[in-house]
Amino acid sequence: MAMTLLFAGFLLLMLIGAPLAVALGLAGTLAILDAQLGILSVPTNVYAGIAKYPLLAIPVFILAGLIFERAGVAKQLVTFASSLVGAKNGGLAVVAILVCMVMGGISGSGPADAAAVATVMIPSMHKAGYPKAFSASVIASAAATAILIPPSVAFIIYSVLVPQASVPALFAAGLIPGMLAGLSLVVPTVWLSRKHGFGLLDTGPRPPFWKSLREAVWGLLAPVIILGGLRTGAFTPTEAAVVAVFYGLAVGVFVYRTLTWRGLYEVMAEAAEMSAVVLLIIALSSVFAWAGATLGAFDRVAAAAIDATGNEILVLVLLNIALLILGMLLDAVSIFLILLPLLTPIMTAFHWDPVWFGVMLTMNLAIGQFTPPMAVNLMVTTRVAGITMEATVRWVLWMVAAMVAALVLVTFVPELSLWLPRRLGYL
Repeated sequence: MAMTLLFAGFLLLMLIGAPLAVALGLAGTLAILDAQLGILSVPTNVYAGIAKYPLLAIPVFILAGLIFERAGVAKQLVTFASSLVGAKNGGLAVVAILVCMVMGGISGSGPADAAAVATVMIPSMHKAGYPKAFSASVIASAAATAILIPPSVAFIIYSVLVPQASVPALFAAGLIPGMLAGLSLVVPTVWLSRKHGFGLLDTGPRPPFWKSLREAVWGLLAPVIILGGLRTGAFTPTEAAVVAVFYGLAVGVFVYRTLTWRGLYEVMAEAAEMSAVVLLIIALSSVFAWAGATLGAFDRVAAAAIDATGNEILVLVLLNIALLILGMLLDAVSIFLILLPLLTPIMTAFHWDPVWFGVMLTMNLAIGQFTPPMAVNLMVTTRVAGITMEATVRWVLWMVAAMVAALVLVTFVPELSLWLPRRLGYL
């Protein structure tokens, strides 16, 4: 009965529209009460769920991403990338992809990345002859690399839920797949631009390379400082987030002079609100996870799934399909918190490397960030462009296909994820 209350209660609460945090916490509490596991285990697990040192990095990285977004770093990066690519058929679209990848190395958040780049790029792309729906699709898909390219909020949460995978190892493992995912988008972007003649109106002068480099170097240095500090052991991932915040403040206040006291207050308020939502979900999901683990529910479900197939390749394929579908409906954090207690026993049974497994899961969820109907990145870019999500479908499906091809490579060639962390001594 307790297991029924746990799973059926959660599904029922989600179907009637309860917030995810409420559904997880309430279903877990009902199962605990029915199994007489002790009501005090509820507040204990709520506290234990967020009283973990790595989680301190989440609100700070969120704040860092917002600071860099409001500081105008994206605008300078666009100018620099344009000086590299030049005015050509599809050039601005490629610039958008490159800037999204660099911004992803600062914010660690897909929606924040999409908002920063879309605000700068969509108006200029529209003037150059790109349809707004196409521009919104390219930026939304490229911004999804933010949860793969370190620092990634998704990887931090995964490391808390799967302690066998350390944050530095995950950050290193996500770098090559993240770059592969971003570069895979260049192929359909350039092909579609040339086929339909997008960007032919982009006849403006090419920005001077050295001048644009001097102005963009502050943004380019941010991921170098973060990753370099982690590699040399100068600071932990949590300390890296704090360094990123103060570096972003220095750039916004003293270099670009775009951050005012009023703007800084708004950034801190928005970061606090976003962080509170994420941490509340994590806290209440701990009740659900503890109840399922104590009752043995997750092990039974995993055993049933393995017995039903028994084939490792088939399990991988079905798992990827399921994650791609779920990624269309829920955000990455929610899927991690709901599914990882179920998926970890399967990972253990097949002796899969937890670092590679985390990268594969995250790449699936990155694709979900720009796949309709609930594509969070696409919601952001279409709002900036002033169009409907339906208008992007004919374009965004090409981007989905390209990144799925990159996902297949990462899934069946684990060394794409594991080579760099092994080389750096994290594995």
